[in-house]
Amino acid sequence: MISDFIIINKKANTPLYLQIFTDFRKAIENGNLKEKERIPSVRKLCADLEVSKTTVENAYNLLCVQGYIVNIPQKGYFVEKGLKLEKTDRKKKPLADKKKVYKYDFSGKGIDIKCSNIKEWAKYVKDILNREYLLNTYSENQGEEELRNAITKYAFTTRGVNTESKNIIVGSGSQTLIYILCGILGIHKTVAIEKNTFPQAEQVFKDFKYKIKYTQSDKNGISMESLNKIRPDILLLNPNYNSMNGSVMPIKRKMEIINWAKNNNCIIIEDDYNGELRYKTHPAACMQSYGVEQTVYIGSFSKILLPSVRISYMVMPDVLLKKYKNIKENYNQTTSKVEQLALAEYIKDGRLEKHLRKSRRYYSSKSDFMQECIKKHFKNYVFNETGMYFELKINCKNAVQKCRDNEINVMNTSTDEILKLNISQINSELISDGIEKLAEAVKESVC
Repeated sequence: MISDFIIINKKANTPLYLQIFTDFRKAIENGNLKEKERIPSVRKLCADLEVSKTTVENAYNLLCVQGYIVNIPQKGYFVEKGLKLEKTDRKKKPLADKKKVYKYDFSGKGIDIKCSNIKEWAKYVKDILNREYLLNTYSENQGEEELRNAITKYAFTTRGVNTESKNIIVGSGSQTLIYILCGILGIHKTVAIEKNTFPQAEQVFKDFKYKIKYTQSDKNGISMESLNKIRPDILLLNPNYNSMNGSVMPIKRKMEIINWAKNNNCIIIEDDYNGELRYKTHPAACMQSYGVEQTVYIGSFSKILLPSVRISYMVMPDVLLKKYKNIKENYNQTTSKVEQLALAEYIKDGRLEKHLRKSRRYYSSKSDFMQECIKKHFKNYVFNETGMYFELKINCKNAVQKCRDNEINVMNTSTDEILKLNISQINSELISDGIEKLAEAVKESVC
């Protein structure tokens, strides 16, 4: 046990043994030292505090006499068993609520165990851990060069991202990267965003006091009319999903938005969440490939690899990269160096692309089945392929709470008008029953 909680003042009038006694007594009464817990030996505490053996023995003897500790021969000193304390300096805290486990979990906060590759991933992590010479330094601020090089090739082959490793910034999740980006873009900005689509990003914009304006969409995606009306400094979008019909933004509209951004000094943030995981349609090239200097591209490995492996990346245009280089030493890397290096090897060996192909096949079959189940109970719905969720348009007061009262968890972005059901985590065998119970929970008001 480290005894740093004991603070003594050798110049004080209070004897040292009493100071030691008092600190131990408080630690025991506050519950920081539990019953049966071993405390430092006399010799160890003498060395830690640089005091005499007699001083520590006197303190321990007093603790024994007053019933705080007990001396067990040949074993050491321990906090007394069954100690009843009447005084305490710490208020009792209520026990934290246990995390509720839902039988039917459509929240999308995990992935299907049948589509994980944990054993193989663990081998890559173990291999890096065995290379001690790689782990004795901090990670590079911008992300490990090996990983950025691997991402450059991977992002091009799967999404058509046009970049070099010097333009890539690695971070622990998209939200973290957007924080860095906003720090570069500065204050007093207006950002345009679709409503109820990017809650984590919205929080960052609020933290930076940005004006948030919501865009309107037509059958081709974000409308040019709404852009001309808002005239934002920043536009955040996912061109792989149209909230009206779930379709991919056509190339014509992409080019219209890129040209508008170029002429109006607007930065586009392309959140390409799961862009490479499309399985019903062929993945369309990302928007960044058409507008390199107008677009900041953000990609993630959470749903492809493992949600617990928090590795995302951001591709910056040169004009912003120059500003980033001036401040990057002030941003510590937030992603594990071990996992970065493991992922670099995993990508270079072709394992991630192989796993991606397997995941596409699996989620394609799973989404087909879930759609058939939804059709039996709901008519008005849209499927977001890259988001991996079905959006049910309903009109039910307290819809989310009704679902959760019936052991059904839904995505946090759900409202009384819309329920979002993610396919990624729920066991396929529970989908049919889950949809049926959900329909029963909101049946009186379903459109």
